[in-house]
Amino acid sequence: MPDTVRVRFAPSPTGHLHIGGARTAIYNWAFARHHGGSFVLRIDDTDKERSTEENTEQILRSLAWLGLDWDEGPDIGGDHGPYRQTERSAIYAESLEILKSNGQGYPCFCTQESLERKRDAARAAGGYSGYDRTCRAIPREEALARATAGEPHVWRVKVPTDRDDITLDDVIRGPVNFPLSAMDDFILVRTDGSPTYMFASVVDDWKMGITHIIRGDDHLSNTPRQVVVFEALGAPVPAFAHMGLIFGADGKRLSKRHGATSVEAYRDMGYLPEALLNYLALLGWSLEETNVFDRDTLIAEFELSRVSKNPAIWDPGKLEWMNGVYLRDMSAEEFIDRIVPLLADAGLISPAEATERREWLLELAPLVAERIKTLDELVPMVAFLFTEDLVIDESAKEKVLAKEGAGRALDAVDSVLADVDMVPEAVETAMRALPEQLGLKPKLVFQAARVAVTGSTVSPPLFESIVLLGRERSLDRLRLARAVSAD
Repeated sequence: MPDTVRVRFAPSPTGHLHIGGARTAIYNWAFARHHGGSFVLRIDDTDKERSTEENTEQILRSLAWLGLDWDEGPDIGGDHGPYRQTERSAIYAESLEILKSNGQGYPCFCTQESLERKRDAARAAGGYSGYDRTCRAIPREEALARATAGEPHVWRVKVPTDRDDITLDDVIRGPVNFPLSAMDDFILVRTDGSPTYMFASVVDDWKMGITHIIRGDDHLSNTPRQVVVFEALGAPVPAFAHMGLIFGADGKRLSKRHGATSVEAYRDMGYLPEALLNYLALLGWSLEETNVFDRDTLIAEFELSRVSKNPAIWDPGKLEWMNGVYLRDMSAEEFIDRIVPLLADAGLISPAEATERREWLLELAPLVAERIKTLDELVPMVAFLFTEDLVIDESAKEKVLAKEGAGRALDAVDSVLADVDMVPEAVETAMRALPEQLGLKPKLVFQAARVAVTGSTVSPPLFESIVLLGRERSLDRLRLARAVSAD
């Protein structure tokens, strides 16, 4: 292990932050924090057609929402910047000069048409279809002179021919062997002078002092080429760690067909950042003692030796369960702080009203937190408490209020609530006596009252809901529901 650990997360801003990318960021962040090292955020935005500033901002926003922080990055700077590849052209040009001077890079003047003809012929003959290294044989001084004179060319790296393979001791996967015979002299710099991903990524990791490259195993095939470039530059080769990818339950790589895949989509669906962070950390890594842990525990316990090389399976049900655990474990104060913005966005309460009614909201908190798994379930569940014009669900009218005896039940509840002490225990005691007095089933009595007071057959606990709503509002609703009941 190096004296100072430096890792990086280098997303391409061509779309939203995928949960697979978020897991990679979490593992890099946790590894850096565990070892007291640095977590670098770099934006690999060389795909000019698809990269946008909006996507970059979204990526930073998603990472911050998850609770990750970085020591260097495009928004905070650092000693190894710039932190956007589009701003590092001079650094790539300097690195190319090293390959020119040490002879590990060479200009290739082959046209695209000639390369395609050679590939087609090689395939037809059943032979090797990679680049045949024609321009590698050009004397160095001649090649440099032609390039300097402006003849169109790309720059290729000289893949070693004096050994058979590259063996990598992957931190997660163990020894991995890559035959060099399957690798051609690949392009580092395009005709227009722009670096390829393979070149820019290696140069950035080198210049930024990255000690460990932790990523999904979809990048494993890139690794031998990157090692070749590190060696060509005379740069130290970082340690590589390739984790298994995230698959859906069908055994296929996670995609939109399995549901939402971006971090912000899960935020908008009502998931808590700490729950999503916890769940993503478990996709390929685990603790023996528990599945539910906070950031500090993750930092204290995280080690690459416990990361699996096998694919992880995305389980929406487990994520939903975990989110519910976090909601139930919150204090009433924290729960209210989380939900007030949602209530305000829905137009149910203003921030000023929330401050005035803080004690009332604190009474509501435990009733709701026990019954929701995601925050998007909140507003529909509690809207009846905030509105004056309650609309009763049509299906609830048909299933409950249209039943014989519903009207008598509502009349009886009306009488009870007119003078009972408005505390949950007293309301419950008085109402539980009604079914026997009326000769009705308890389910009908309580469901009729629930539909009248809340507008739905599903709500927080009935007796507490009545108390939170208040005597007068509850009586008004009972009488309105009585008008549309069966008897």
